[in-house]
Amino acid sequence: TSYVEQRVNEPQLTGSIMEGQVDLSKAGMAEFQEKLRLQHETSMHKELEKLLTTAKGAEQEISKKDFEGFKNLFHRFLQVKGPSVKWDKIHKPPEDLIHPYDKIKAQVLPDSVAASLNKLVVVKLNGGLGTSMGCKGPKSVISVRNENTFLDLTVHQIEHLNKTFNVDVPLVLMNSFNTDEDTKKILQKYTHHRVHIHTFNQSRYPRINKESLLPVAKDLGVHGDHGDAWYPPGHGDIYASFYNSGLLDQLIAAGKEYIFVSNIDNLGATVDLFILNHLMTQPKDKRCEFIMEVTDKTRADVKGGTLIQYDDKLRLLEIAQVPKAHVDEFKSVTKFKIFNTNNLWISLAAIKRLHEQNAMDMEIIVNPKTLDGGLNVIQLETAVGAAIKAFDNALGVNVPRSRFLPVKTSSDLLLVMSNLYSLDAGSLTMSKKREFPSTPHVKLGSSFTKVHDFLMRFESIPDMLELDHLTVSGDVTFGKNVSLKGTVIIIANHGDRIDIPAGAVLENKIVSGNLRILDH
Repeated sequence: TSYVEQRVNEPQLTGSIMEGQVDLSKAGMAEFQEKLRLQHETSMHKELEKLLTTAKGAEQEISKKDFEGFKNLFHRFLQVKGPSVKWDKIHKPPEDLIHPYDKIKAQVLPDSVAASLNKLVVVKLNGGLGTSMGCKGPKSVISVRNENTFLDLTVHQIEHLNKTFNVDVPLVLMNSFNTDEDTKKILQKYTHHRVHIHTFNQSRYPRINKESLLPVAKDLGVHGDHGDAWYPPGHGDIYASFYNSGLLDQLIAAGKEYIFVSNIDNLGATVDLFILNHLMTQPKDKRCEFIMEVTDKTRADVKGGTLIQYDDKLRLLEIAQVPKAHVDEFKSVTKFKIFNTNNLWISLAAIKRLHEQNAMDMEIIVNPKTLDGGLNVIQLETAVGAAIKAFDNALGVNVPRSRFLPVKTSSDLLLVMSNLYSLDAGSLTMSKKREFPSTPHVKLGSSFTKVHDFLMRFESIPDMLELDHLTVSGDVTFGKNVSLKGTVIIIANHGDRIDIPAGAVLENKIVSGNLRILDH
């Protein structure tokens, strides 16, 4: 059933509409639902017009463009009926559409690799805040390694490429209204680096009251109490906002052909010359417009979107699209062996063509939220990878796990700050001293959630070269030069505290109880 059909069966709604708006006895159910849809849409358009009158000049123009995209999304949302896939039409992608990275890497890089680099643009998704890690401002300015932020590492990587090959690969940041102002201030420090940096803003859409299906916002302000009335609509918005910014045309005019898109918090998403060469050397009649990097699933990735074959096209299947009866099957590592890393290589000309034809057709993600005052809202989003089905000759490339190194939590942060990784020209690679290629499983408790608290609890980051599994819970601190090996579990119960002493070596140990080390 569609959202509207669900609403029809809610008694309070049926009652309010029965009061003279629509006479159920005369109209068939389908007609009734259609009238209800139109009513929601008309009311929404009126509210958006009202909101536009609260701004002037440039802000009004930008909001007008944003609202056009939002109206389109809202219209589709009202039409959607049930899961967007029929389970029996899902097939594993054919092997010739998922290329193994090992084969790609076996190719010798031609001398023309510099020419290929000159046709490339790196785009980082930079719309997120650091709030989930207890930080203010853009997530990209959190220090992750030797005082370097996500943004510093990105700039170092691209500058290194530009110097090494004597090329001009620009960096483009897709900001949101949450991160734009702070990011622009920070970018001033890179003026003398050999990287041209551009920014554009993703759209700003209104959150919708779950009951009335109308915007929560009373005006276009985003500061103070108004902030939570708006949201950036997911990274699928990149196509429209990139196009609307004028930057897409500007880059095409400068001879650029492809963008490499990734999340700014994925430290494994560096420009890979072998994938770039593979993309550029596809046969002329089969020019690839879209490469999605996928990697093998582990138990930690069971919710990640996967690539499927559907109606003879590669398609991204997200857990939200899966009928309830098949969720366990979706999570199984046997049937769906790969997941999307969100490292994507996309043709600029194809983005322009598909946007102008309004042919992207990305599935809508309905994200329910509860605002601070307890109000239930929904936000409509799309995912950048979902557009893969619209592009010609799309491919998946099955890459090593090392190209997927996201830092979402302080547990991830501990891994990337440790001696498991070495840093070279802004790129993190697994230390050669680590005997196993797999990353240890680290689970830090709630006392470590905020970056500030996390840093206070480690006098220095432990040696983790031989670690397999670490769980820490409760009030725990680590002295200098601690070494963790095998499986280590440290649990301080409520009211207890455990101080791991400086120089301690914990190998296959469970530590619990109370251990205080105080200065004499």
